[in-house]
Amino acid sequence: MSKATDETMVLRRIWSGFMGARVLLTANNLGVFDLLTAPQSVEEVAAKLNADRRGTEILLDALVGLNLLRKNGRRYVNRSLATRHLVRGADRYMGDILRHADGLWHSWSRLDGIVMGNRPTPAETRHDHEAFIRGMDNLASLKAKGVVAGIGMKGVRRALDVGGGPGTYSRAMVAAGVEEATIFDLPATIEISRRINAESGTDAVTFIVGDCLADDLGSGYDLVFISHLFHAYGPEENRAIMRKAAAALNPGGRVAVQEFPIDDSLTSPLSSALFSVNMLVNTERGRCYSVGEIVDWMQDAGLSKVGEFMREDTVIVMGRKPS
Repeated sequence: MSKATDETMVLRRIWSGFMGARVLLTANNLGVFDLLTAPQSVEEVAAKLNADRRGTEILLDALVGLNLLRKNGRRYVNRSLATRHLVRGADRYMGDILRHADGLWHSWSRLDGIVMGNRPTPAETRHDHEAFIRGMDNLASLKAKGVVAGIGMKGVRRALDVGGGPGTYSRAMVAAGVEEATIFDLPATIEISRRINAESGTDAVTFIVGDCLADDLGSGYDLVFISHLFHAYGPEENRAIMRKAAAALNPGGRVAVQEFPIDDSLTSPLSSALFSVNMLVNTERGRCYSVGEIVDWMQDAGLSKVGEFMREDTVIVMGRKPS
């Protein structure tokens, strides 16, 4: 194969990547995987979806090609990957985050204009807030225990989870022995978080309704956890949040920040460079931030860096307030 052909294939993999994504998002939106826990024919699936037979068959065949379904004769059934992650009620369900991704699809379709200077507005953004918060729970549930263990809960009696969303990490902190874990978030998010935590069967997590940009975070905490919040804001906003976090700590307390890792050039890894584009199309000032930038905000707030570690696709940076 020639170099020119190799290069063409690289480009093709990039520009055609949306095709498989759209098939998966559409199948999730329609509830295809919930129907295919047992073998079904095209006719049966189309009837249950009230969908077009030809469209249903082509969609199902593409899902077979993506190794999400198995086709036996004229009948389709979920493969194990779909069973584990795409059927409602599965322990490792990812359907909520896929519904959120479907909303992102529409935001990303405005990228041309945004790069030319058009700013994203809430009215133009298709955003199912409950799908977003539950999607965060889908993802965080896979690693919360490991993140909390890596941070270390020894000596932590009271913890504040700033922008804590579904409370996945707060629940993990309580399970690790923290006496009081409190989620600080906006009113609409707290409403959803209360439902999620009630569904989880725990009453150990508490809630504070507030805006981390406008309100103080309180005081008397041994740990302030800030997970995947900074990428939604600009550098000066994050510097101000870090100062509030430091002010909320007891002497000797820690701030732990979890974010997507990106190098000082802001170009690698590719997943984080692309996530910065996601923030471009969905926020006024957000992007991914390097560890160096986060440490600078910590030092500006009077904290000293005391640790850094990777957990799957994220980096956790910790700073301590002087005793």
